[in-house]
Amino acid sequence: MADRVISNPIINSPYRAPTRHFAFDNEGITDRIEEFRRPSSYFVPVPRPRKRGAQQQLELGELTADQIEKNQFVNDIRSRVERWRLLGRPDVTPVTRQLLEYWTDPERDNPVLFCQLEAAETAIYLAEAAQKAGETWIRNELDKRNEEHNARLGRIALKMATGSGKTVVMAMLIAWQTLNKAASPNDARFARRFLIVTPGLTIRDRLRVLLPEHDENYYKQRDLVPADLYGDLGQARIVITNFHAFQRRETKQGQGVSKTSKELLAGYSGAPSPFLESWGQMVSRVCRDLGGTSEIVVFNDEAHHCYRGRLDDPDADPASKTLSAEDKAEARANSKAAHVWFNGLRAIEQKLGVKTVYDLSATPSFLSGSGYPEGTLFPWVVSDFGLVEAIESGIVKIPRVPVDDDAVSVDVKYLNLWPNIGPELPKKSRKEGTVSPDNLPGVLEGALTSLYGSYEQAFSQWQGSAAAKEGEPPPVFIIVCNNTTVSKMVYDYVAGWRKPVGANGKTVPAPGKLALFSNVDDGTWAHRPRTILVDSEQLESGEGLSADFKRIAATEIDEFKNDYLRRYPGRSADDIDDAQILREVMNTVGKKGKLGEPVRCVVSVSMLTEGWDANTVTHILGVRAFGTQLLCEQVVGRGLRRRSYAADENGFFTPEYADVYGVPFQFIPTVGKTKDLKLKQVHRVRAEPERALAAIGFPRLTGYRIELPDENLWAEFTERSNLVLTPSDVPMQTVVSGLIGITGTHTLDDLKARREQEIAFQLARRVMERFLTDGQDPKPWYFPQVLRITKDWLAQCVTYQGGTFPGLLLLAENAERAARLIFHESISSQPGNRQARVLPMFRAPDPAGSTSDVDFFTTKEVYPTSAERCHVNFVVLDGQRGNTWEETAAQILEAMPQVAAYVKNDHLGFTIPYVFEGRSRLYIPDFLVRLKPLNGEEACTLIVEVSGSHKPPGPTKEKADTARNLWLPAVNNHGGYGRWSYCELTDPTRFWQDLETAIGALQAGIGASAVVGP
Repeated sequence: MADRVISNPIINSPYRAPTRHFAFDNEGITDRIEEFRRPSSYFVPVPRPRKRGAQQQLELGELTADQIEKNQFVNDIRSRVERWRLLGRPDVTPVTRQLLEYWTDPERDNPVLFCQLEAAETAIYLAEAAQKAGETWIRNELDKRNEEHNARLGRIALKMATGSGKTVVMAMLIAWQTLNKAASPNDARFARRFLIVTPGLTIRDRLRVLLPEHDENYYKQRDLVPADLYGDLGQARIVITNFHAFQRRETKQGQGVSKTSKELLAGYSGAPSPFLESWGQMVSRVCRDLGGTSEIVVFNDEAHHCYRGRLDDPDADPASKTLSAEDKAEARANSKAAHVWFNGLRAIEQKLGVKTVYDLSATPSFLSGSGYPEGTLFPWVVSDFGLVEAIESGIVKIPRVPVDDDAVSVDVKYLNLWPNIGPELPKKSRKEGTVSPDNLPGVLEGALTSLYGSYEQAFSQWQGSAAAKEGEPPPVFIIVCNNTTVSKMVYDYVAGWRKPVGANGKTVPAPGKLALFSNVDDGTWAHRPRTILVDSEQLESGEGLSADFKRIAATEIDEFKNDYLRRYPGRSADDIDDAQILREVMNTVGKKGKLGEPVRCVVSVSMLTEGWDANTVTHILGVRAFGTQLLCEQVVGRGLRRRSYAADENGFFTPEYADVYGVPFQFIPTVGKTKDLKLKQVHRVRAEPERALAAIGFPRLTGYRIELPDENLWAEFTERSNLVLTPSDVPMQTVVSGLIGITGTHTLDDLKARREQEIAFQLARRVMERFLTDGQDPKPWYFPQVLRITKDWLAQCVTYQGGTFPGLLLLAENAERAARLIFHESISSQPGNRQARVLPMFRAPDPAGSTSDVDFFTTKEVYPTSAERCHVNFVVLDGQRGNTWEETAAQILEAMPQVAAYVKNDHLGFTIPYVFEGRSRLYIPDFLVRLKPLNGEEACTLIVEVSGSHKPPGPTKEKADTARNLWLPAVNNHGGYGRWSYCELTDPTRFWQDLETAIGALQAGIGASAVVGP
């Protein structure tokens, strides 16, 4: 076969549906491009060494084009979702439509990747639109598959490559569910209670970004929720746990009972302990913080660990009969973990009710020990964006593996490393002190040295980069070993070790053989180790570190505890245990300013934990067996997260690479070098509490209504309107007495105490009820006019004689006389004098917004604002290199004496609804400007639009016309938000003059601010 090397495998945009893919033939993947999207298929290709006759470690045979089997269920659903997308995504709720339009807005600062959008769209389509589109077969087929495999638990699996943003998709789906439930509490399709289940503590801790109250939550960081909906997100109740919490624990009653007593009480029948909590008690413990009684939505992260296992024929997998003892132990562990996870979900479904379970995984497939062949895709997968597509779209790093070498052998040694080194490495049971880093197999030492040489080049490139100058962490090298003995041996070789000196047991720090990774400097241990040793399985279970591992990693643990105390003065090392320290270090590798920032090399026992999200990995070495391509992808996936998401001039990502030895895995044979990456600087834009005097409030409108009132009413008082109250009408005092005894006097003091405001209100209401109704329907819009006329009538037409007072008018007879005089003898109107008015329709339940709610992240250029003039710390400048017109406008607004405060309308939630081409849209003007009040008059606010510069083309006229002719009249007629006006700036040389003209007109109440018509 001719060499097939692809210089740049990125052939699709990350923000649009893939339209091209590299074809396979019977020799494997080719450099031939097919001009359509890659169909979802069952197999994962295997790398092919260029040397002929090599024996593959995996023993899977040739994975070629004739072995590709398409996933018809996924492809059929994908085609329906594509059609629904092209039709404008019909049959969804208004909230869902707003979210979809927000996520797909081409002007977004932080665009949503297509793979993320497609996963969310598929979930939305199945829940809201599929049935209305007549595609009931999808739900029927899912129900059938879930009945067979999941005991009717409603699972939906979304397959997304490692590093493609599964957490973002979870945030999108939580927002979609919560905001719809807030808008329509009785809609049974949605929920506001969520349980997120993870395979370990690392992911559990990392997924805290899904909590809306978290300071760095994804809803803000990834800009997933419009500002006007963000408040409703607080209704979500979210619990994040690792599946180990589903294990039933011992009750408090059993904690003081001896083991022997428990066995006697349980008997010898194998019955469970009577002190073990029930399934219901377990559910109450895990889900306590969810509250409520409605059904919940579950998210399984890394869901390939959760399955029921095969019931009809558990031994049907032929590979299970040929597993080694170590592989059988791993299969049993897989099966046990899956059993705990799956049964925990079933218990939750039975007690609380589960609306839907969303499974997210890069490899949603059965593991060994399930009864199915390892790698068999879950039948309930509905969306697939696999690793090949992710590479072709530039979403993840491109793994490069050895495809040739100059050794005299038939195989490529550093590709298929384990068969060449496994027999020479110690077993797990080897006692400490009987192995030495000096006894590393020659092939393994050669692989380490060769891959380290590549790392040195990457490290040198990083040292000279702009990222390093800005304090970004160094590249990371990870080594995955098969057991603790081998990992310790490799760790000592790489990082240094305590070398015995003499016969008295004395040791001295010996430096590691790989200088950039050595933890020993000038004969002493470094204060901040460059290499760490972790046991992922122990760290993830939460059960603490074993004594053996703590002994092996004692020096490393001590150094990181010391570093912890240096970084956090005043804290005690007793506040945090060894496992927490190591987990914190591991979780923050590659993160600026964190405990794991200086780490350059990670040596891991077993597989590096899932959810480990370091994006600085550039090199991976596998020192273990790889029996399946599934395992290969999971290990390599730890290093595939990109560092830079800056697109080039064509909207494509720049290739990034990860070099991999010892993992027989490759999708696309490629040569290339990671260029100096352009890392976007992230700014947090928010309202500063100390600037509260510069806050600006505004109304939130959903639309407008045109009111055509009846004729205006006015007062025309004559002598016939007058009323004179005398004691002859109503006695002021009444004396009561019996035949004998004390005499009493009754008065009307209670009526005398009534206020004139109340009297006028009651009389006006009587006029409305008696005379201003249309049949049975009242006319409440008349009440303000009638109340005004009634007050004038009381002041001008009523005379009180002989000690009478206004409260007497509340007596029924007097009230009726007054109502008749007011309506028949005082009120006049002119038929035909009806002037239409436009009034606002406010958003419920929050009709008003404020700059106080601004808090988001941006990678755009920013202009720091004046603390005296702006509540928000930055003005975000639109356009790739900023918008100088907006910056100029901000500078002028800060200098103008008439301006009290201003703000850039970005993530503020201030919109102007308008219609264009028959569709409702939202116009987002550029600035709001609050003016200084003149002589105590009402507040004045100016809406400013900066047209031109980097502004995209669009319905500019429709936006401006709606603002002037509908929004301004509606808000000004309402009167509850002061007086508003609108100004459009089109020439930067006239910004000051045009602003002064608009401000003068607003303060004078003329121009746009004076408009009250439709």
